[in-house]
Order: sequence, then structure tokens, then C-alpha cells
Amino acid sequence: MTDLDAATREALAELLLTLADDEFVLGFWDSEWTGIAPMLEEDVATSSIAQDEIGHAKAWYELLAELTDDDADRIAYGREPEAYRHAALMNHPRTDWAFTVARRFLYETADAVRLEALSRSSHPGVAGLAAKMRREETYHLLHWSAWMRRLAEGVGTRARIVAALERLWPDAEAIFSPLAGEASLVAAGILPDRLAALRAAWHERAATELRGLGLPVPVDDEAPPPTEGRTLRTDDFRWLWGEFTSVARAEPGATW
Repeated sequence: MTDLDAATREALAELLLTLADDEFVLGFWDSEWTGIAPMLEEDVATSSIAQDEIGHAKAWYELLAELTDDDADRIAYGREPEAYRHAALMNHPRTDWAFTVARRFLYETADAVRLEALSRSSHPGVAGLAAKMRREETYHLLHWSAWMRRLAEGVGTRARIVAALERLWPDAEAIFSPLAGEASLVAAGILPDRLAALRAAWHERAATELRGLGLPVPVDDEAPPPTEGRTLRTDDFRWLWGEFTSVARAEPGATW
């Protein structure tokens, strides 16, 4: 990492922060299903997946801490809400099960495209973590795709999953919002493909699966991803932030 110039290091830090915050915030939202998921087996599965995501966030935060000579716990819990860089998709509360399934489907299909690209990164740390996470995330995507089919075919649930997809898709676009310094990351091979190219690949993958389920595809290929999709925060996220930082604020110095 020491051979990177300052601009590329800064851009890499921003990329790692977005990766970590996406996993971290989504993991905390879905941990709220523990004890109240639709069935006992799903209760266990959702809790396990949420734990996986927080574990992935920990790995990205630790790589970021190594790069910036910081502390992973401080990065995870020591920031104000406006300093988080998760995509707008994770600004929403848990809501109902169809909403969670739709959010998970959109995120997992996008994350699959992103991790595939990052596993080809010239940065050994990024490539290694991405390759390792792909193995777990593949099962996450299969799990949520199965739920998409179940709700798409269910009486009374199809309309709810369609409404959730239409509501969430615009904010899912923020997963591929342009990053500051992105050009330097691509030039260095740290980010093998531009985010715009990854976004196009995600559109194709998600649309193919939705059409296979007979669901409408709320995609606007012409609309650019939102430039503020990783900086605008909501009161719902501020509430969640209050929950997941409560121990850190009550016990300064607590570690993972």
C-alpha cells in the first residue's frame, strides 16, 4: 500500500468505506428480524446472513484502518451519521418482509457484480477479501432469489414485492454512484471496471431474473446514478445509528 500516491490512497480509502458501510448498515437492519422472521428456519437464516454481512464489514474496516493508520472500531462506531457512506438503499427501515426481500435481492445482485470485479483487483488485499466474500455472498443471493420467486408467485404477495422493487430501485442505483478519485483507482487496476460499467452489468443481471419471474423491471438505463446517493442520510438511519452506536458511546474504548 505504501507505493500508492496520495490521491490513489485517498480514493481507495473512500472505496473501502463504501464497501464496509454498505455491509455494516444492511447487516444491522436485517438483524432486527431476529425473533420475528416469517418462520423459525428463516429467523435463523436471516440472523446468520446479517451476521455474515457485519463480519464482511469488519474485514473491509480493518483493511481501511491498515491503509489509513486508524482503528476499525473507531471507523465503525465513532462517526456521526452524516459521515457514513452506505448507498441510499440502506437508508430505509426494515419495514415488512416483502420490502426486506426486495432490498436484499437488489443489493445481492449488485454486490455480486461488484465483488466479481474486485476479485480481479490489482490490490492484493482487496482482491483477496472480494474472492473470499464471493463464496458466502453466492449463497446469500440464492437465498434471496428463492424468496423473490416465492413472493412473486404468492397470492397477495406479488403486488407487495412489485411495489417494494419500484420504491427501492432508484436508491439501489446509488451502489454504483461515481466515487471521488474513481479514475485513479481504475488506472491503477484497483477497481478493474468503472462503476458505470458495473451498473450496466447489474441492470442486465437483475432484469433477466425479474423477467424470469414475470415481474416488471423498473429500470431506467438512461438516468444517471444519483450523485448524492452515498451522502444523503435519513431520520430512519439516524435512529439505527443511535442503536448500533449506543454501546460504543456508553463504553468508550470497547472493541469488536
